[in-house]
Amino acid sequence: MELLIMTTGFALASYSVVGNDVIQTLGTFLTSNEKRPWWVLWLYAGGLLATILIIGYLGYGGFLGGNDVAFDRLDKIHIPETLTWWYVLPPLVLLFITRFGIPVSTTFLILTFFSSGSLPGMLNKSLFGYAIAFVLAWLLYIWLSNLLERYFVQHPIGGQEDRGILTNGTFWTVAQWFSTGFLWSQWLTQDLANIYVYLGPPEELSPGMFLFSLVVILGLLAFIFYQRGGAIQGIVRAKTNTADIRSATFIDLFYGVVLLIFKQNILGLWEAKLPMSTTWVFLGLLAGRELAIRMRLGPKPDKDLATMLFSDLGKAALGLIVSVILVIVLYAAEGRDLTQLFTF
Repeated sequence: MELLIMTTGFALASYSVVGNDVIQTLGTFLTSNEKRPWWVLWLYAGGLLATILIIGYLGYGGFLGGNDVAFDRLDKIHIPETLTWWYVLPPLVLLFITRFGIPVSTTFLILTFFSSGSLPGMLNKSLFGYAIAFVLAWLLYIWLSNLLERYFVQHPIGGQEDRGILTNGTFWTVAQWFSTGFLWSQWLTQDLANIYVYLGPPEELSPGMFLFSLVVILGLLAFIFYQRGGAIQGIVRAKTNTADIRSATFIDLFYGVVLLIFKQNILGLWEAKLPMSTTWVFLGLLAGRELAIRMRLGPKPDKDLATMLFSDLGKAALGLIVSVILVIVLYAAEGRDLTQLFTF
């Protein structure tokens, strides 16, 4: 029964995370490569995923000395010795919400239930992530909009005139795939904890269970790529020029840099090993970028833009509210102390 709960929770969490968070990370990659076969894109993303997981399992940090497929992100999370069926409900609810295209934070919904007192720290770090991504993206694109984005709109790749490297499809394809690889690696080392928490302490993961997990994640990733992203992909497509592979290159690169800043605690404002919501970072980046582009290139910011941005933020906030309510209900059902949930 214990093994059944573990594997069921892991499978549901994997599908939910792949269908929700992965699209936020690889959304621009899928949008800007829609003309390519889905399995080619899957081979690239899946190959990187397998490589990173194997490196982590063989000894991240100690380099072949101790395995940790969660890359230290579960150090602050208490993993119970015995899982009950209650633990299957968070990824099940997440799976249901994701079907409606709501970008829910899997970090809040899943990890909060496992660790008392982690919610305030994760929320604080995630809000910092949204604010910093928004401000940095706005500053960057206030400059880039006139310099590059205007040019990208006016001179698409494949035009009749040869305009050098800025319209060279081969160059930008390579650049975008490299930037996607960088972003994908940063995301994986942040959010794999949301999946592997169901399989117990990472250092105790057996080779057989590791292979099982790898096959499950790769299979679900293939399914999402075959579907071309699912409902969450609409958030990416709604933003200005995200289908242009050149714009996608800059989005992925910048997103990866922001995640690296938080993972390494470069600014010294949060606990480096504490998990955070990459969903909020993603939405902050797109919002700051969209606002800057509209201010520079038009149409000028209006009610439609405000509706779009607040709609994205509102969906994330709704996901947070649902997460907290569900965790409170599950805490009450198990007879756990609710005050621990909001105590640092």
